[in-house]
Amino acid sequence: MEEIPKWEYRVQTVGGAIGGPKDDALTMLLDEWGAEGWDVISANNLDSSQKVRVIARRPLSRAASRYRTYPG
Repeated sequence: MEEIPKWEYRVQTVGGAIGGPKDDALTMLLDEWGAEGWDVISANNLDSSQKVRVIARRPLSRAASRYRTYPG
């Protein structure tokens, strides 16, 4: 029987009340996340705002799983 994949998630809101995130800054952020193994699964503007909420996931590592089970 195949094991069900386990994920860890990351949610971050970027941009500000005055202006949304600049394309270059958002690209740099997403490149950093990609290098860390994160895969963006959703990005949307928040209502009545210039802010963007980005949601990403990556497979749950054993180290992250132990940390969540036994917080230090």
